[in-house]
Amino acid sequence: MYTPDELNDKLIDLAFAEDIGEGDHTTLCCIPAEAEGKSKLLIKEEGILAGMRVAKEVFNRFDNSLRVEQFMQDGDHVMPGDVPMIVTGKIQSLLQTERLMLNIMQRMSGIATMTARYVERLKGTGTRVLDTRKTTPGMRMMEKEAVKIGGGVNHRIGLFDMILLKDNHIDFCGGIEQALDRCAAYQKEKGLSLKVEIECRSFDDIRRVLAHGGADRIMLDNFSVEATRQAVLLIDHKVETESSGGITFETLRDYAECGVDYISVGALTHSVKGLDMSFKAC
Repeated sequence: MYTPDELNDKLIDLAFAEDIGEGDHTTLCCIPAEAEGKSKLLIKEEGILAGMRVAKEVFNRFDNSLRVEQFMQDGDHVMPGDVPMIVTGKIQSLLQTERLMLNIMQRMSGIATMTARYVERLKGTGTRVLDTRKTTPGMRMMEKEAVKIGGGVNHRIGLFDMILLKDNHIDFCGGIEQALDRCAAYQKEKGLSLKVEIECRSFDDIRRVLAHGGADRIMLDNFSVEATRQAVLLIDHKVETESSGGITFETLRDYAECGVDYISVGALTHSVKGLDMSFKAC
């Protein structure tokens, strides 16, 4: 299995391959190979900065002679006109790394900014916001890093680090009890001790899970606010609780005030707008 850093490296390599191809003919035709200069990262919109660590890796992998002078950190609150970094070195390298660096930083900063808004809306409730697997293919590690920078919590990274029994798993197994039993038997056979979450679609589902045991968290799928309040009382802290499905920024706090431990929000990664910034010669 690849580490997060290895996955990020593979994405950076692929991104350079698709962008530069046989060569950046625009840059190569007008910029001498030996010419040097500086470019600054210019923030054009208020938000939360994210992606500085990855940006430095982009520069280093393309041309390790590029020099990065960093003035701000991931997680910092930025305003229009801020300059988080200045990069010095070969102008050809500055121009060829510009778009990939911006694509990553705009995306990650947009996710961190949106996550921070959700975290602020939950302030004082004790409920934490989770991301989902609804990520951009290939960019999951970076996007989930951005969620953490924004103050959110990563759910599972993929299908390998947690067991989540959803409606289709339960239906294909023949029911809640069968799914939980198979899960327990599999973990014992494989020597695993992964956290187990199970999706519930009704109060009857919740009662069956609590009676049977074997789950660490119950996902309340598409429950109304009032139904969520009743479900939290029924579960009574016996397992963790997570609300999911159809929850908007406007209804977020209503669900949190029901007492759930977590609220998962796919929009943190699948519907985000990139933070506006540019990379300008200076």
